[in-house]
Amino acid sequence: MAGRLIQNQFDQNFLQSSNYQYVESFIKFNDVRNSDLIEVHNRPKYINQIRKKYSNKIFLYFHNDPLAMNGSKTSLERMQLLNITDKLIFNSMWCRDRYFINLENKKELLKKTTICFQSSDKIKVNFKEKKKIISFVGKLNKAKGYDIFGKTIIKILDKYPDWSSSVFGDEPREKLNFRHKNLNLFGFKKNDYILNHLKKVSISIACSRWEEPFGRTSLEASSRGAAVIISKRGGLPETSSVAIKLKELSSKSLFNEIEKLIKDKKKLLTLQKESHRKFELTHKYVSKILDKIRDQFSIKEKISLFNIKKNKILKILHLTNFNRRFNGRLQYNTGRRLNNGFVRLGHNVLTLSDRDIIHDNKKLLDPTGKNKLQNSIILNYKNFKPDCIVMGHADSIDGDTLTQLRDENKHLRICQWFLDPVHKNAPDYIKNNKRIIKNSNNIDFTFLSSCPSLLKNKINNSFFIPNPTDKSFEILKNYETNCPNDVFFAMSHGVHRGILKDGKYDQREKYIKKLIRNNSKIKFDIYGMNKIQPVWGNDFLDAISKSKMGLNLSRGKAAKYYSSDRIAQLLGNGLLTFIDEQTQFRDLVGKNSIVYYSNLDDLSYKINKYKKDIKIAKKIAKNGRDIYLKHFNSTIVGDYMLSKLFDYKSKFKFIWEK
Repeated sequence: MAGRLIQNQFDQNFLQSSNYQYVESFIKFNDVRNSDLIEVHNRPKYINQIRKKYSNKIFLYFHNDPLAMNGSKTSLERMQLLNITDKLIFNSMWCRDRYFINLENKKELLKKTTICFQSSDKIKVNFKEKKKIISFVGKLNKAKGYDIFGKTIIKILDKYPDWSSSVFGDEPREKLNFRHKNLNLFGFKKNDYILNHLKKVSISIACSRWEEPFGRTSLEASSRGAAVIISKRGGLPETSSVAIKLKELSSKSLFNEIEKLIKDKKKLLTLQKESHRKFELTHKYVSKILDKIRDQFSIKEKISLFNIKKNKILKILHLTNFNRRFNGRLQYNTGRRLNNGFVRLGHNVLTLSDRDIIHDNKKLLDPTGKNKLQNSIILNYKNFKPDCIVMGHADSIDGDTLTQLRDENKHLRICQWFLDPVHKNAPDYIKNNKRIIKNSNNIDFTFLSSCPSLLKNKINNSFFIPNPTDKSFEILKNYETNCPNDVFFAMSHGVHRGILKDGKYDQREKYIKKLIRNNSKIKFDIYGMNKIQPVWGNDFLDAISKSKMGLNLSRGKAAKYYSSDRIAQLLGNGLLTFIDEQTQFRDLVGKNSIVYYSNLDDLSYKINKYKKDIKIAKKIAKNGRDIYLKHFNSTIVGDYMLSKLFDYKSKFKFIWEK
């Protein structure tokens, strides 16, 4: 549970110090919130008072020089802080090095510390839009080196009149007045304004005399693709790996470095691009560091396999489209397969069909039905009190709904599974990636039927899962029968539509038509094209039972590990299955359980080959069914997901995880 108390938001007693009152107010505030973790920023003096009251985990952040702050100036104070805090977090290596001055056993003590740099967002930069602008951002005083910058920039602007300079900042206590027709003094501006201006800046200067604890000026300039020139003071060199570092802090040295870049346009552009390309300190990157630190000290209960077996079964709220409105036509879907797996593992599963709720509750005041869905989720949660929520393609769920559920139960675990293709050359690539990341901040784990490396936007804790088969669904053994047809293939214009749509065309039709033309002696059984309607439910089982072989051809270009859920039905029912070798399924199921093809001609050759060599074909088909039902069944896939979610060691071997 998290909370925040701002220092000026409490009633002061003028007989006590404001610092003491503030900490006491925080303690009262935290007594109500009952936080698991207390994080204190830049106030080492508060730690003793807080530690006397709480045994909670305490992190202390240093954003400035520890030797200049009350509570950490002396060696004794700093040793005491190391003893009573759980983690010390510094915004630069320079700050951390300062902390350990005159402390013994530094190597061992470093284990209690972490570096977590400040951050900025990173945007796309059009370097053609860069202007001949040199910037300075910060207090306009000698500590920040503004006197050096001012003397230098006047000379630069006199010599190169097609250049200008932008200065942001003020300093009422120290007057350094520099004037030039091309020198624009903006005064104090909000950060968003400065960041927007930095997109146009070509060169940015941070020439501090002061030992900067870190240095946001050069950090943000790098994030906007400016060439950066800095002094070697404090943590400034840590803000950019490609910044030009002044050999000496003087007007002459700064003038020379600026002039080199003005004269050498190629060098300037290269430095700008490198500055932007190598900028890594994004909000997302730094957030991951913080999340990792917090996770290490999390007091959330981790449910072990021992506890699951000994104490209680898991209660799982499974939110996905169970297609109840289609009257059994879509019974054989992944949601029900996973449900079967969870139940076979002994868990208590409550199902909620999000699309059905939305479909049945569209009203004037709720035209999409989504408000009804959020309310239904919350009510089901309150009545059931699940240990975890498993979501499948449930992107109609609002992030606020998940946040509300987490607020009610800090131990709640949430995961999502997603079966549609996410690779670049797949249909709906952008849309699918957006659906996956929509609620990723509220989701502990994501499971994909594609290799997670294919995601456009990489997310934490994303894992591959195979399309699960199920022994109660896949009941055929086609390799044991004399099937009248050679090759089965089925597709549709959408599972919810159920029938072909006029004017809609699937790229696979062209491929299949050519395959049929090239193989006149092969008896194909094709559905979902050539005006032959797709088949569903038991009709699908009847159709598939009549073919020796099945073609697993997914939409879009083949990609690592991706297949539609058709793979489970083909392999699981004992058809000799053909799949594009670019899927790299050989990594998952080996070479003697599926037939891999490289192109249309290779596929044609192999279909004819195995039509003739019936004995080998049946052997491969049997191997495929045996392996898939043994290693990729819904029980094992379900346990894989839960073992990740609750961090326990499964009794099963997950052969796809290598």
